[in-house]
Amino acid sequence: MTAQIHVPSLLSRAGAVSALTLAAVGGTLLAPGAAPEAEAATSYASRALGIAASKKGSPYKYGATGPSRFDCSGLTLYSYKRAGKTLPRTAHQQYNKTRHIAASSRAQGDLVFFHSGGYVYHVGIYAGNGKIWHSPKTGSWVKLDRIWTSKVWYGRVA
Repeated sequence: MTAQIHVPSLLSRAGAVSALTLAAVGGTLLAPGAAPEAEAATSYASRALGIAASKKGSPYKYGATGPSRFDCSGLTLYSYKRAGKTLPRTAHQQYNKTRHIAASSRAQGDLVFFHSGGYVYHVGIYAGNGKIWHSPKTGSWVKLDRIWTSKVWYGRVA
């Protein structure tokens, strides 16, 4: 993959320009293998989403963090850990660790936090189309569900 980066036309007309010169004037250069920050974050999120989906049917167990049983934050912690990112243990701690984003900016793999007032009580991984992968409660299992309330906040794992 190659990150596409803007080089001012004046410098590109001048011929070969060193990386130091570009840095000094605020330009950038093409770097094979470099990924823009948003694209890199999306790859972690996509992997975490796929990992959560692969746990479909795993039973809920309070306090469980996998690999075969999960509570809500245990599923998100496990999924992101396997994707290469570290999250704290509880839904509220995970909310505090993420970059908060507007609903209009949400993307697949972002975390969806269910709240009552200022307290976060549940978390899932956004799957698109108003749905999340989550492990909801005792007697249930990891599954894909519609977001059932408007009392949600969104967070992006950095």
